[in-house]
Amino acid sequence: MTDPAIRDSVRELEPVHVGEERTASWADRLVLFLRVMAAVSMFKGLSHWAFVCGFTPGAHGGFASYPLPTQSATVFFAVIDLVAAVGLWLAAPWGAVVWLTASVSMVAVEVFFPRVYGGQLATVVLEGLLVFSYLLLAVLAAREQPP
Repeated sequence: MTDPAIRDSVRELEPVHVGEERTASWADRLVLFLRVMAAVSMFKGLSHWAFVCGFTPGAHGGFASYPLPTQSATVFFAVIDLVAAVGLWLAAPWGAVVWLTASVSMVAVEVFFPRVYGGQLATVVLEGLLVFSYLLLAVLAAREQPP
């Protein structure tokens, strides 16, 4: 006769438990959200780099013909968005911090310096909704964790 403790410890090592339903937890939803935001951040960072390298249509003189504030903001977001993408994909705490910094910085640039990127209200609203969604998911995921 086998010991029940040994059977349970062996069962824990099984990669898949057939017949058991697993519901998605808030932590799972948070990780999915972070992965989607990683893809979005990767796209944003690469599009900023495409602008810097001259792959996107723009002014006649290329990236160098834009005002210094636009150049500075574009290079800043080109770097920070790609760093945030890596951290978000890994679901690392620093990734969320870098992404929040990038999002708040983009809102600040759009609101306080509208001449840099045109002061698009849609960008401000979208970034605000994404930050709110992250905070809501993070709180819900933290509540379901045992004390």
